[in-house]
Amino acid sequence: ECLPFISESSRSKEITIKEELLPSCISFADEQMLNTIIRNLLSNAVKFTSVGGEIAIECLNSNHEILVEVSDTGIGMDEETQRDLFQIDKTHSRKGTLGETGSGLGLLLCKDFVEKNGGKIWFSSVPGKGSTFSFSLPAGI
Repeated sequence: ECLPFISESSRSKEITIKEELLPSCISFADEQMLNTIIRNLLSNAVKFTSVGGEIAIECLNSNHEILVEVSDTGIGMDEETQRDLFQIDKTHSRKGTLGETGSGLGLLLCKDFVEKNGGKIWFSSVPGKGSTFSFSLPAGI
């Protein structure tokens, strides 16, 4: 459902999007919050991925949890940016690869929504190589 939200921006940057969403990925979470989380992570991935890059979204069921990962081959983040990422008092906006702007608050909203649904959010990033944002939610039946 969230891919059409980024289709125009990803198409204009010639970004390939790969998805691996298993049908067994079922969680009892607020649908609107979950859509907001995924849209924001995908939008950020497009923003920070250069022309011709790649984004992958994956979902798997593991140990009574649903794990969702959004990875990109974008510009990544330096250590200072990583350290400040989920700090409300240190939020700052970075320009995307084509000058795209944002408020810098989207990831704080994602963190809040994930936690309100009983999950956790984390990331890994390498400058010049890209980032992976992951979150877990309790699995449904």
